[in-house]
Amino acid sequence: MTATGASEGARTRERLKSILGGSAGNLVEWYDWYAYAAFTLYFAPHFFPKGDQTTQLLNTAAVFAVGFLMRPIGGWLMGVYADRYGRKAGLTLSVSLMCAGSLLIAVTPGHESIGWVAPALLVFARLMQGLSIGGEYGASATYLSEMAGKKRRGFFSSFQYVTLISGQLIALSVLLVLQASMSEAALESWGWRIPFFIGGALAVIVFWLRRRLAETESFHNARAEGRKTGALALLREHPGEFLLVMALTAGGTLAFYAYSIYLQKFLVNTSGFDRETASEINAAALFVFMCIQPLAGALSDRIGRKPLMVGFGVLGVLCTYPIFTALEQVTSAWAAFALMLGALVIVTGYTSINAVVKAELFPAHIRTLGVALPYALANAIFGGTAEYVALWFKDRGWERGFYWYVTAMIGVSLVVYLRMRDTRTHSRILED
Repeated sequence: MTATGASEGARTRERLKSILGGSAGNLVEWYDWYAYAAFTLYFAPHFFPKGDQTTQLLNTAAVFAVGFLMRPIGGWLMGVYADRYGRKAGLTLSVSLMCAGSLLIAVTPGHESIGWVAPALLVFARLMQGLSIGGEYGASATYLSEMAGKKRRGFFSSFQYVTLISGQLIALSVLLVLQASMSEAALESWGWRIPFFIGGALAVIVFWLRRRLAETESFHNARAEGRKTGALALLREHPGEFLLVMALTAGGTLAFYAYSIYLQKFLVNTSGFDRETASEINAAALFVFMCIQPLAGALSDRIGRKPLMVGFGVLGVLCTYPIFTALEQVTSAWAAFALMLGALVIVTGYTSINAVVKAELFPAHIRTLGVALPYALANAIFGGTAEYVALWFKDRGWERGFYWYVTAMIGVSLVVYLRMRDTRTHSRILED
């Protein structure tokens, strides 16, 4: 083997090691984030004991949404931090905050013991986790996109959603294991705390892992240029890209949370499935969804990013209302699985490539902030409130209003997809 070949091989191995390391950390971050959603049905009565099930879920959904309000702040603070001090530094800081939030939820006593302090501590923990995940998205999207290499950028960056969904699946798997091994009474009494202890312990491991990651060539080149970063610089130099990220995110993130997070509760609260069956349906559909992300990412490396996003927009507008109305009446678990999977396949046109599309819009010196801040704003407004809005419509007796809301927002994003340039051929990530 020539010296050039050996050098190229070493570079490829280092690149793969960094991508796998960054992805593993992303998995644990999202496990911690989704553990809250997976176990909501069990811990809601402890923090909000008054009212019927829908009222309790509304309260915990509101806290879930509050966590999203911190995501723009996290995207801003840690986006600037990662652009100034490195992607690795931003990733390490984010996992530290996530660890603290998970452990706080795990040890907080219930409402019957400490009264209003219990929900207050729950809110504080979700604020820390929201700050963490707001920075995590931008740093990990930028890190994976910069490390991937030009020819396979769509494929490797899709692993952000592979690990995101893996985190959700592991949270659901922990739920299924606890449901199978513990009585309903024990799980409702104290068993729901277990996944938060697990999340805190895994975050400690990831902290060590992320400190050993390699930094990206893009960051080193940008730091050598010495250009300024910050929210004012972002809005002054890239206002169009800022608004574009918000607009292309709105329909995609709302659809993802509607089709995944909310559907687990929809299957219980509307379709009438028991909690265990709903969890199994959700886990099976999400597993298939996770597996097709790299396939869609690789396809975008061949045909471009734009066709996938347009495909999601068109199918999302046409199929969202029929899928939800069919799920209202479904009685077969297999039919529910097929409908949920169909919805998730549709949104794959957004989820598989959204990270790389956003990263390709910005120059390196402001890339993490450019990805993180507008995404976090759109996610807080549309993704974080999805479950609360859905339950609000149900509580008011017009559940189908939510289906129309999701359809309309996908339509707004479709207009953006049709008008934007394909970032595969107009990428601002200059390194190979």
